[in-house]
Amino acid sequence: MPLKRDPMGGGTEADGSKSLMYCSHCYVNGQFTQPDYTAGQMQEFVTNRLREMGFPGFLARLFSRNIPKLERWKQ
Repeated sequence: MPLKRDPMGGGTEADGSKSLMYCSHCYVNGQFTQPDYTAGQMQEFVTNRLREMGFPGFLARLFSRNIPKLERWKQ
C-alpha cells in the first residue's frame, strides 16, 4: 500500500515513530502483522483483498506483482 494512501500514514516502529517503509496493515510496533507470510502468500492475500474491493482480477494481479521485490523479502 502506498504510504500516502494509508489511513494511518504508515506502520509504527517499536519506539512509536512512523515507519517510512511499511503500511499500518503490515507493520505495527516494529513487527510484521503476518510474520510468517511468504511473498507469494502476501501476493495472494493482496490480490484477493483488492478483488473484494471491486478491482478486476487483472488489476489486482498487476498491483501485487512487485510484492516479492519489497525489502521485507530481499535475501
